[in-house]
Amino acid sequence: MDAQTQRIVTVLVFGLVVGWLASFIVGGGNLIAYIIWGVLGSALAGWAVPAAGIKVNLGHPIVTNIVLSVAGAIVLVLVGRFIF
Repeated sequence: MDAQTQRIVTVLVFGLVVGWLASFIVGGGNLIAYIIWGVLGSALAGWAVPAAGIKVNLGHPIVTNIVLSVAGAIVLVLVGRFIF
């Protein structure tokens, strides 16, 4: 497996885990929705938190990324429910 394929698989698996955790908290979803909300939530958190000047350190960078990504996915799921 080349590096590009490995990155894509990693993003999709991370998105799946994050999306599942977010939907576990707010309810609903399926596999495709988990991946979409997880990847978009990760992107939202990765952009919004530094842009707001917020510094977050939960001990380990992976834990910090997961928590922030889940928070981003929860925000997206709730906004999506409000709009649709």
